[in-house]
Amino acid sequence: MNEEKILTIEEVGDYLKIPKQTLYVWARAGEIPAIKVGKHWRFRKSSIDAWIEKKENHNHQKNSWKFSKDKSGKI
Repeated sequence: MNEEKILTIEEVGDYLKIPKQTLYVWARAGEIPAIKVGKHWRFRKSSIDAWIEKKENHNHQKNSWKFSKDKSGKI
């Protein structure tokens, strides 16, 4: 049986090396994939990994250097 790994806020904090309070803010704002079960936030590890991948790709594209030629044709 292949069960999806569900993480607590403490586990995600340890995994991402960020404070729990930051995760609470992000979860409430919908900035990180999370579900609320009663009073508790839960996170699918696969969703967190996909979210990290998406952030990495976005930051890579955002930080890519764009070269253009000047009037002399030099880059």
